[in-house]
Amino acid sequence: QVQLVESGGGSVQAGGSLRLSCAAFGYTYSYSMGWFRQAPGNEREGVAVIASDGRTTYADSVKGRFSISKDNAKNTLYLQMNSLKPEDTAMYYCAARPGLFYGLAPSYFVYWGQGTQVTVSS
Repeated sequence: QVQLVESGGGSVQAGGSLRLSCAAFGYTYSYSMGWFRQAPGNEREGVAVIASDGRTTYADSVKGRFSISKDNAKNTLYLQMNSLKPEDTAMYYCAARPGLFYGLAPSYFVYWGQGTQVTVSS
């Protein structure tokens, strides 16, 4: 069993930066992990995934602005978000699944955190 706890969300003006953290409780060393987001009225979408081999995948909408990383010693996943836009406003979720996985589809992820809100004003 894996528990995930997100933090670091908040309100920021367009062009600003935030860093989200996801503390994992349980064994995640061989897991693929990712960040997902859901805005009101929209489906949940994949933002960035880091596979168990370290390879990263990003949604086209965040490439060049967001960076996903994982500190295995701290069992913590991060999402550095730069050049934020109002359209990045959403609830951001951390998720994990066993094994190697490169995709962004939320349905393939097993464990989910409760989410942290990110609001970007223009």
